[in-house]
Amino acid sequence: MRIRFILTAALLATALPAPPVAAQAPPEQPESSIMDTLPLRPGDVVRLEIWREPDMSGQYTVDESGIVVFPRVGEYQVLNLTPQALEGQLLDDFRQYLRNPSIDVTVLRRIRVIGSVNNPGLFLLDPTVTIADALAQAGGATPQGDPNQVRIIRNGQEMAVTVTAETPIAESPIRSGDQLFVPERSWISRNQGLVAATLSASVSLVIALFLR
Repeated sequence: MRIRFILTAALLATALPAPPVAAQAPPEQPESSIMDTLPLRPGDVVRLEIWREPDMSGQYTVDESGIVVFPRVGEYQVLNLTPQALEGQLLDDFRQYLRNPSIDVTVLRRIRVIGSVNNPGLFLLDPTVTIADALAQAGGATPQGDPNQVRIIRNGQEMAVTVTAETPIAESPIRSGDQLFVPERSWISRNQGLVAATLSASVSLVIALFLR
């Protein structure tokens, strides 16, 4: 009887439908970097790196009409084209000359750093660097400069935006042709020791007058 029960249970188990197998989630696609979504503009510099092809690699400036000229493949109209899209086009075109080309495109922003910095000037900035990195290329802020109050100037007008030292260039509205202006710190901020000494002397004088 017991053996018959076991056999019956085994037969019923095999007759039951198998539990549904959970569908496997598709592999996650890597997220595009912020710099891949920023459109190119006049004044940008395209850094082209082609593996094992130093003669074709280099830095190429986007002119005022949005055209940049690359070796072998010639002129490209890149205005409002993303770096990722440009890299795809270059990869297709270079296949005419190279076998299995490996291409890397980085767009550098031409930014002028001015104000209270040690070495003001024009710099090429990778969008992944921060405001602090940009100031470092300009020798850092002077003792009078305030790196925490950096302003963005475009076409002579200060932009109503707030950036910090840790803000990446790619996450700010900065674009080629803009200026990063480092203002001077306030008189009180630059003379904290003198202010503290003056306040201390004033408090001591007031206390002395009350104790008379």
